Amino acid sequence: MNADESEAFRLDRPEVRASFDRASASYEAAAVLQARIADELLSRLDPFKFAPGVVLDLGAGTGRMTSALKQRYRRALVVAFDLAPGMLREARRHQHLFRRFERVCGDAMRLPFADASVDVVVSSLMLQWCDPPDRAFTEVRRVLKPGGLFAFSTFGPDTLKELRSAWAEADGYNHVNHFIDMHDVGDALVRAGLTEPVLDVDRMQLTYPDALALMRDLKAIGAHNVTAGRPRSLVGRSRLRRMQNAYEAFRRDGRLPASYEVVYGVTWGAAGRPAAPSVGGEVRIAPGAIRRRGER
Repeated sequence: MNADESEAFRLDRPEVRASFDRASASYEAAAVLQARIADELLSRLDPFKFAPGVVLDLGAGTGRMTSALKQRYRRALVVAFDLAPGMLREARRHQHLFRRFERVCGDAMRLPFADASVDVVVSSLMLQWCDPPDRAFTEVRRVLKPGGLFAFSTFGPDTLKELRSAWAEADGYNHVNHFIDMHDVGDALVRAGLTEPVLDVDRMQLTYPDALALMRDLKAIGAHNVTAGRPRSLVGRSRLRRMQNAYEAFRRDGRLPASYEVVYGVTWGAAGRPAAPSVGGEVRIAPGAIRRRGER
C-alpha cells in the first residue's frame, strides 16, 4: 500500500469511538458473528492451566466475554476496557452478584494501567480498529507481566471482500475498512517485543437476502466505514443501486454472502525484558487500585 492509500485508509479515531457509542444499545442483538468468534477465542484458553490475578478484556464492548472470563477465573480481578462509554454502560447487564467485573473507559493505544500489572489480556475483534496495531501491541506488552498471556482475534484482508468489490464498481471512495494480513500481524507482535506468537486463520461466511440487510447489520454493531477516504456526503440512490447490482454477481442459492477472514493469535509477554517506556505526562494505575464509586 502506497502513502496515498495508507492515508485514505487511516481510521478516524474519534469517529470510531462515536460509532460504537451510538451502536451500544443495538450491538448485542446484531453481533451474532462476533459472539461466535469470542466463544472460539475463549475455548483457546482451555489448554492454559493457570490462575491469573488480573485479567484484561481489551475492547470489551457490552461485556459478554468479560462475564465469561470472570466465570472462568473466579478469583481474578477482571477488567472490561473499551473506547466507547455506551458499550460499558451496556456491560452492566452482564454483572451478577458472584460474577462482578470492573469497567474502565479508555483507548487501547494508551492504556491507563501500570507496567507489568496484568496476567492475561484477551481481545476479540478490537485490534482492527487500532491504526496502527503496533501501538496497541506495545501497550499490551507494557502492561503484561513477564510471561503473561495475550490471546486475540482480529479480521484479515478477505473480510467483506464482496462488499468491497461491489462498492468499487459504484464509485472511487473507501466504503470498507482495510484489514491487515496475518503475517503483518505477526510482524507487528514481534516489533512490539511480544514473544513466541502463534497465529492461524479461520474463514467464515454469513448470508443475507440483499446488500442493504448486510449494511444494516454493520451499522447496528457500529462497524461502518470510518476511514479518512470515506465519502463525506450521503450516498446517492444511483451509486447505491450500482453497488447493489454489482453485489448480485455473488448471489448463490438465493442469498448474498459476506465473507470474514478471522485471525486468531496467542503470544506471551516479554519475560526478562524491560517494559516499554510509559508515555510522558500520563497517569498509570495498577488494576488492583480500581474501585467502584463510593468505595474506599
